[in-house]
Amino acid sequence: MSLVGSCPSCGSSNIVDDDLYAQAQLVCADCGCVVSEGVLADDPVGGSDVSYSRTTAVTKQPCLNHRKGLERVKEICRILRLRLEIEDLAQTYFKQAFEHESFIRVTLQKKEVLAGCCVLLSCRQLNWPITIGTISCLLNADPALVGGVYLEMLKILNVEPSTLNITDVLEAHCREYKISSSHVPEELAEDSKDLMKRAVALVELAAHSWIVTGRRPVPIMMATIYLAWQSLNPNKLRLKFSLGKFCQLAKVQKSKPALARTAELKETLCKLGKEIPWVGETVTPGNVVKLVGDILEHRYVLLSRALRTHEDTMQAEHQSGPVDPPTGEMVQISERVDQTAAASSVEQLCSRNERDKQAEEGDAPDCEPNWGKRLLFAPPCVIHAKKRRVEQPMLEVTGDEEISDSEIDSYIRSPREVRDFIRTQEVLSSSSSGTL
Repeated sequence: MSLVGSCPSCGSSNIVDDDLYAQAQLVCADCGCVVSEGVLADDPVGGSDVSYSRTTAVTKQPCLNHRKGLERVKEICRILRLRLEIEDLAQTYFKQAFEHESFIRVTLQKKEVLAGCCVLLSCRQLNWPITIGTISCLLNADPALVGGVYLEMLKILNVEPSTLNITDVLEAHCREYKISSSHVPEELAEDSKDLMKRAVALVELAAHSWIVTGRRPVPIMMATIYLAWQSLNPNKLRLKFSLGKFCQLAKVQKSKPALARTAELKETLCKLGKEIPWVGETVTPGNVVKLVGDILEHRYVLLSRALRTHEDTMQAEHQSGPVDPPTGEMVQISERVDQTAAASSVEQLCSRNERDKQAEEGDAPDCEPNWGKRLLFAPPCVIHAKKRRVEQPMLEVTGDEEISDSEIDSYIRSPREVRDFIRTQEVLSSSSSGTL
């Protein structure tokens, strides 16, 4: 017998078990009414009732583009051989940015770029050297688009990335050059540590001479590695290699601006090489590579001497005309590396401010308006400044202006035109008299 009290149909208390079915049921022995259906009515676990909508509900899954984006983040991290913590952080950033309203209704290309930007941000947060150019190359995307998405993502996530120094990126960039003894002949091979040390010194020299200012890092790094490779063993074979042939040898893609950066570095090396006592004025861009080691070893002294020599030359050129009081003309040798060229350039700039004002006002027409050309080292945007269009003032026409000779000549007819005009007048006069 069961503990159920009575049948709801007939009121009988004669309730028995019915084992004819798969589930145990309680039925009334008098009328046959099913009183209870076992586990369908009584939960054996003792849990609460669950509605039909809740039992059929499916957990929300990420969309297809979301899953593809996470896979793209993994692929980029595996290609770059990043640590697992960088990959996890990049996936976290992608999940947060992808679900933001700013990246919901955007193009598929922008979503793909977002995956690369998340990898870039995670690398910079964990001090792993990587550039936007590398991400753009992997995604085959425009660097401007990658930079725009990266800045937008930083604003959305409210993250401040750590600053990246070009010398930190240089170490990772050197590994891409296949110029070890296992890849190239022995006379062309170079140790990566020595190459890295020489390239870093050249980058520091480029920073002191304003070559790095406002420039992209990849062409500068390529130019410094090329000059470092030549200067470490300046034999005839290496000196014959151009930048293009060197890139083919190292199996890297040549950057077009790197050729201009190489020329600028050689020009700077020539300016410092001329200050070496046993060399003098015989330094040219063709033979300065052999002196790179000596120049870099004594670059701080040579830099200060070159600035002082240039300042003395400028003073001698302006002795015939009105010269400003020499305030701050002498260049002090700084103990700090990053203050040597910057402080000297500022002193030269301050000593020429008054002369620039006079040149702008027309008091000194012999002075150049571009003050960057008077300095030994200056930012590229100053040396190669774009000429600004001078707007001409609007002249009010009154009708009383004098007519120039050129305008008068333009109104004078030729002899043929005079004959044709007279003949036309005669025809018109004769026709008019005949009509009357």
